[in-house]
Amino acid sequence: MRATPPTLCLLSSFLLLSLLHRPTFAIQKSYVVYLGVHSHGPEVSSIDFDQVTESHYDFLGSFLGRKKAKDVVFYSYTRHINGFAATLEEEEAAEIAKHPKVVSVFLNKRRKLHTTRSWDFLRLEDDGVIHSSSIWKKARFGEDTIIGNLDTGVWPRSKSFSDEEMGPIPSKWKGICQKGGDASFRCNRKLIGARYFNKGSAAIAGPFNSSYDSPLDTEGHGSHTLSTAGGNFVAGANVFGFGNGTAKGGSPKARVAAYKVCGSGCFDADILAGFDFAIHDGVDVLSVSLGGDADPFFKDSVAIGSFHAVKNGIVVICSAGNSGPDDATVSNLAPWQITVGASTMDRQFPSYVNLGNKMSFQGESLSTKALPPNKFFPLIGAAHAKAANASAEDALLCKAGTLDPRKVKGKILVCLRGITARVDKGQQAALAGAVGMVLANNDLSGNEIIADPHVLPASHINYADGVAVFNYVNSTRSPMAYITRPKTQLNTKPAPFMAAFSSKGPNTITPEILKPDITAPGVSVIAAYTEAQGPTDEDFDNRRVLFNSVSGTSMSCPHVSGIVGLLKTLHPNWSPAAIRSAIMTSARTRDNVVEPITTSFYKKATPFSYGAGHVQPNRAMDPGLVYDLTVNDYLNFLCALGYNQTQIALFSERPYTCSKHTSLANFNYPSITVPKLNGSITVTRTVKNVGSPGTYRAHVKKPAGISISVKPGSLKFEKIGEEKTFKLTLKVKEANAARDYVFGGLTWSDGKHYVRSPIVVKAA
Repeated sequence: MRATPPTLCLLSSFLLLSLLHRPTFAIQKSYVVYLGVHSHGPEVSSIDFDQVTESHYDFLGSFLGRKKAKDVVFYSYTRHINGFAATLEEEEAAEIAKHPKVVSVFLNKRRKLHTTRSWDFLRLEDDGVIHSSSIWKKARFGEDTIIGNLDTGVWPRSKSFSDEEMGPIPSKWKGICQKGGDASFRCNRKLIGARYFNKGSAAIAGPFNSSYDSPLDTEGHGSHTLSTAGGNFVAGANVFGFGNGTAKGGSPKARVAAYKVCGSGCFDADILAGFDFAIHDGVDVLSVSLGGDADPFFKDSVAIGSFHAVKNGIVVICSAGNSGPDDATVSNLAPWQITVGASTMDRQFPSYVNLGNKMSFQGESLSTKALPPNKFFPLIGAAHAKAANASAEDALLCKAGTLDPRKVKGKILVCLRGITARVDKGQQAALAGAVGMVLANNDLSGNEIIADPHVLPASHINYADGVAVFNYVNSTRSPMAYITRPKTQLNTKPAPFMAAFSSKGPNTITPEILKPDITAPGVSVIAAYTEAQGPTDEDFDNRRVLFNSVSGTSMSCPHVSGIVGLLKTLHPNWSPAAIRSAIMTSARTRDNVVEPITTSFYKKATPFSYGAGHVQPNRAMDPGLVYDLTVNDYLNFLCALGYNQTQIALFSERPYTCSKHTSLANFNYPSITVPKLNGSITVTRTVKNVGSPGTYRAHVKKPAGISISVKPGSLKFEKIGEEKTFKLTLKVKEANAARDYVFGGLTWSDGKHYVRSPIVVKAA
């Protein structure tokens, strides 16, 4: 340590004398005095740490006297952070803050535990406090509901699947813990069952060795989705220190079961086997974060399996797919499924890209490595760093083998998003000798930026900012940049907005059914993970994490699955259709600044992106009215599609006679979609009262160019279970109107409940 200058000693003595004459009633509080970073060498010992502590005593002693300084310091930060925490009076803290060696002095405020954030964003809790009005309290955290998950298996050693404070396994459970060749695999009173299915995969890829005969999750996807739906409370969950808080699923007291149907791909035969056993075992909810191209229902294993599940009272929730932002890309289109899109939440992991021209752009990252503080490095566009045998287009995407290490070494590389995995671009940059990477969105990704655990200092920026960075690189003789270390930031606005990757409508199999049905958090979701794979899911990644941040409709799907678990606990007699209706009609279409939810391009989103809107669990538990459906309604729906009675008999496992008055327009879905409106049409819907008696009145938001009338305009309910039917007449007002899809809404309200249905129309 350098000797203290004489002038500083005189100043300190003066301050010490002045502080000795302070009032005796001064209030003491705990403060943190932050001094920056340490300058430890590569060989650091406990002696070095002790010397740091002594220097802290010396520093504070120059204000208070050394003896008192030792008494009031209760933390000395000696490893990486330089500073200390001490009990001080307000005046003392203010004087210390003026010292040139002090970065900051701040109150040691109470920080409440945050969740993986999404449940706080969905208002099931408020800054760690669970209010009596929360559906978590009302539904006893999903107690004893059984949630099954068709996915890549489960990592049973995760604390998310601990059976601490869980009672006996529900007597209705018929499942098993199928260990296969893995004798170490264990189930418990939380993870009550596990099975694996790989024969369909083996039929395509050839026989596997015995290590594949296990429900163990070696990819991470299944553990992440299952813990999001029903994981237990785990304090201190984070990804490399980011997003620290208490992880929990939507139904944290539910029982869970893993059905491993995906290993070397997800094959229809395995998926159907998984559905078959899950129904047999007695699950209440099935979460299915997988899918493929849209197929007719009889050629879609997920549609077939989920129909049988719904027929047995099981609610099936499916992911919408990650093929956005193009229209007509949504998958899992059956009306008996709840199909979920993905949107953001109010948490980000900001990492700034600062340029040599003093421009700064906010990106996101979960990079564990950081550049030296405020040190700028040369910046190069990946196209300018191409190898001799590579095209500029491939190099710009930072594909493997396209970068010249001689051009990249010691620089920050700017790569374009697309084609290859985001984290792989960082790996290629690191292999070529880059000190950091700026990942810029292509035009298709817009403003959707994702925090990934990159292997080098990196920041992912949006399209407009990427254009500015490329312009700077291309117009500057010696471009320079710096990437800041990521941080965790909460309460960000606006949120939610739709993820660019989230697949969109219209429905390509049955355009009369709006899909997706709902949206939920699906970007940078933190949940349990496997320890058999690194957080990037790439072979080069030797790191291991207990929790991981992952994005996709695979992540939004289990959010709704967890909410369904709560509703099943709270309303065990509600049908799967009633639960879907409650979730859809209680959804919101505005963000946390009360503006319409937007796309990742900052344009107003439509029901083709979010369905009925963003899920609101606390509203869903008391929706007022529901649009209910029975198995016969689904069979009539298939009749209307043209399936013959022989096919339907096979599908329903019993003879069935199609109704002569079946119409897709009158299918009692919570949304109203008319894809070919020729002149006018009258559609019929029936609502069931599941709340208190009351009179509901209709309010219509008309789509552009369409007139709408509702008869009757009010519905009076006197008891629970009472049903009322109404008719909605839609007319094209002008010959040119609605040549493209237009959107509106119908809301029934008794002043307490708001039962909202989106209206989607396109003129023929």
